[in-house]
Amino acid sequence: MLCRMRWFLGVAVLTHCSAMFSASVSAQSAPATAQPVPANAQAASAQGVPGTVEIQKITLDLTNAFNSAKVDDLAAMFLADGELIDEGGTVYKGQEAIKDLLKKFFAKFPGTQMEIVVDSIRLVGPVAIQEGTRFTSSKDGSNASVRFVSVLSKTDKGWKIASLSDFADESAADTNPGEFLQPLNWLIGDWINEGTDARVKISYQWSEDNNFIVGDIIVNKNDQSVMKSSQRIGWDPRLNKPRSWTFDSDGGFAESTWTETEEGWVVQSTAVMPDGLTGSANVTITLGENGRYVMSGRNRLVGNSQEPDYEITVVKKPPAVGK
Repeated sequence: MLCRMRWFLGVAVLTHCSAMFSASVSAQSAPATAQPVPANAQAASAQGVPGTVEIQKITLDLTNAFNSAKVDDLAAMFLADGELIDEGGTVYKGQEAIKDLLKKFFAKFPGTQMEIVVDSIRLVGPVAIQEGTRFTSSKDGSNASVRFVSVLSKTDKGWKIASLSDFADESAADTNPGEFLQPLNWLIGDWINEGTDARVKISYQWSEDNNFIVGDIIVNKNDQSVMKSSQRIGWDPRLNKPRSWTFDSDGGFAESTWTETEEGWVVQSTAVMPDGLTGSANVTITLGENGRYVMSGRNRLVGNSQEPDYEITVVKKPPAVGK
């Protein structure tokens, strides 16, 4: 039963183990973890347009070549007279100049890894225009992101990069992380669940620095506390979406990514129980009226066992009289 309660905490706070009391829970903008190519619905929607599948493959090949430090392969993805323009406006013209730049980069930052999140691919006459963000992480633990626009040209050897321009993502750098969490501001307050064999109290508030949303969850059964959990929701600039971490009083823990939809949120979660058993689930949160939201759990696995789907309703607790 405790494992089942943990599963409710995992989704109401989002993730963990078994079947919430037997009846009873942000990607990708769709996937729960950012996929290199395509990374969101805009890029995915372009798959039906002739040429975009090949462009997406080039982007994936570019990522793989970069992560393997294959400078020759990287330079060959550009036209012979292609150009790379860095954030400062410096232009590196031609494959040899680009290759020399990459050699110097990998010599200074060996082992650097990259992910590419594609925002859009547009075909304009004989060229394709791709926009997105590149994320890099070095061995020393430092991370960086840069916006980019690439122009690709179709040749007899496939698509080649004619121009790749980088732009500093100043808007993200100047924004307080908490501002990205404003779409989750509706969580703030005290909540209780409806229609279960235990009483679950959930309380969310902003952290003192306003960079996180923190939650406390208490499960009471027969007037006794049987589980306590704490959760912290933050903004992940690499995934461009909220991520949450949940810690249970018995030592279990979970991690989730949140994706906003028109109806509410989709949350994909993974969890580790104190005995080492793992769990995963897809949770849909549908916002309702009168301070209610509905959680629906799907594709729930605990170890190698498939758990049944469930749906529960959570209501906002009215303020105490006089407050």
